[in-house]
Amino acid sequence: MANLALKALTKRFGDVEVLHGIDLDVADGEFVVFVGPSGCGKSTTLRMIAGLEEVSGGEVIIGDRVVNNLEPKERDIAMVFQNYAIYPHMSVRKNIAFGLRSSRMPKSDKERRIDEVAAILGMSELLNRKPAQLSGGQRQRVAIGRAMVRDPAVFLFDEPLSNLDAQLRTQMRLEIKKLHQRVGNTIIFVTHDQVEAMTMADRIVIMKDGHIQQVGTPAEVYHQPANEFVAQFIGAPSMNLLDARSDNGALVLPSGTRLEGLAGAAGGGAVRIGVRPDDLTLSGGVPIVSGRVSVREPLGPETLIYVDTGLREVIAKADGRHPPEVGADVVLHAEPQNLHVFDAATGVALR
Repeated sequence: MANLALKALTKRFGDVEVLHGIDLDVADGEFVVFVGPSGCGKSTTLRMIAGLEEVSGGEVIIGDRVVNNLEPKERDIAMVFQNYAIYPHMSVRKNIAFGLRSSRMPKSDKERRIDEVAAILGMSELLNRKPAQLSGGQRQRVAIGRAMVRDPAVFLFDEPLSNLDAQLRTQMRLEIKKLHQRVGNTIIFVTHDQVEAMTMADRIVIMKDGHIQQVGTPAEVYHQPANEFVAQFIGAPSMNLLDARSDNGALVLPSGTRLEGLAGAAGGGAVRIGVRPDDLTLSGGVPIVSGRVSVREPLGPETLIYVDTGLREVIAKADGRHPPEVGADVVLHAEPQNLHVFDAATGVALR
């Protein structure tokens, strides 16, 4: 196992810079998830760590070594890809053994290591099967086993669950999390799915346009987003953003309510109030905004209601048994401590 550090990491394709000075420290044994929209640079960063993309500037440090000029096989990493990349003509045992092809380990030790990995992954009874005889989740476990058998310092996962159906994806999330708790290796996991990031990570790295927007625990990025992008990217449905203003130390909400003592109220001018749909309800707290229900989404114990305020549509939560009818006029409320305040010009959170 090893720690990982990225120091002022940049990547250019010709004259176009796509990664802009990435700095990150990952502790030994930490599970870090890179998340962001397509094109944000998360997979490029992973490939630079792996040695599959050349570093344009900065350093990749694994353990105590700068590995910029080392070949992938020399970096003590193992990578699991989105498309599994397992050999259809080989048995599960031979696919897993492929990770040891360059090892000088005695054959008996290799066999013992393969059996250990198969037991950890719950695949001992499948070692003689071919990939065509396996489910999608089992094939992904074979790919993970081929990486595990080498006992690398760092595991790299490049969107490994995106080809699975929803039920298998949920199952594999849990299995990878349990695997990390069992073996304790450092893991870098790339995904575009914020649910995967929230449920699996020790820390999340949120990226946009080649920049890191925020690094924090799932609780930190959800409850203390650094800016509007993080606030809306993390959480489903996305956080509502409403235009407001600060006036003599108070925040004036769209409803006209004045709130004293909230961060971001100092000074004057335009701000935006952020409130998550979970925190925006039909009663309790202070009135935030009013409007007319345009759509309902029943979810069983609760119903999401989409409310047209005249300026924008906001999402709130209502009781699942007796939600307001489409066309009903409602006033939406929230507790003041659950409001987020952002600078209207920069989008940066005002603490």
